[in-house]
Amino acid sequence: MAKANVSTTSITTVLTPPARRRADARVESRWVGQRSGRLATGLSYLGLTLCVLLIGLPVYWMIIGSFKPTVEIYRVPPTWLPAAPTFDNFIRAWNSAPFGRYYLNTLITTFFGSSFEIFFAVTSAYAFTYLRFPKKEWLFLFLLAALMVPGQVTILPNYLTVARLHWINTYQGIIVPGASVAYGTFLLRQYYRTLPMDILDAAKVDGASHVRMLWSIVVPLARPAIISFGLLSVVGKWNDFLWPLIVTNSKEMRVLPIGIRGLILEEGSVDWGVVMAGTLFVVLPVLIVFLYAQRYIVDGIAAGAVKG
Repeated sequence: MAKANVSTTSITTVLTPPARRRADARVESRWVGQRSGRLATGLSYLGLTLCVLLIGLPVYWMIIGSFKPTVEIYRVPPTWLPAAPTFDNFIRAWNSAPFGRYYLNTLITTFFGSSFEIFFAVTSAYAFTYLRFPKKEWLFLFLLAALMVPGQVTILPNYLTVARLHWINTYQGIIVPGASVAYGTFLLRQYYRTLPMDILDAAKVDGASHVRMLWSIVVPLARPAIISFGLLSVVGKWNDFLWPLIVTNSKEMRVLPIGIRGLILEEGSVDWGVVMAGTLFVVLPVLIVFLYAQRYIVDGIAAGAVKG
């Protein structure tokens, strides 16, 4: 009987209105939280889908268009897979312009231009972060002001300087004016300020010079930011169109983006299959590099923006 009474009392306690209301409130709160979480997840996937469509669809159309004949490119409704894939567009694009020379010129200007940018960014950011000299903050403000100046404003002064140095239609004329940018210094300085000072202080106690601390301590620790800036620099140099177009006047010194423009100009009625094949020549190398190291870009930019 005692056991029966205990069970009856427990059931009565569970089924009392206050306990039931509290249980119902917990269930309702859990349901509302799940509903809001599902809504946020759905909106995230929707935004991701829109980004993929806006960014990936033109790239996909370029890839499949390079394998299509002209008639199929203009077909309505469009075909999302080539009905009869062909490599003729690539052959015609390669033969219609000296793409071998364009590749060589682009590789030279991209390699040396990006190397100079990375070197100057690494060293100047170290100076602004760890060295003491008069008016350092004022100089950094001037550097930030340079970020606000559009690149088109400096085209005429740079061209006049290059012309006086007789660098028109030369590699140095393409590379030197863009050998340093303020953004790289700013990005790496922000990242350097997040590094632990204890390691640098210990290196100073051991008698390490600034050069030794830079190359042996700071550069290895800041590798994500340096690689991210290097990739951004490579992409910018590889795709640079306006300045090489202005400072060169012969096919022997043209770069790949100008060569693609030449495909459009040289064809009477634009053969978009040839143009897309030539564009794939330009996009594919840098796309492979970008996809391989994209995580460094995200990590480096995010970490550099944490501490100001």
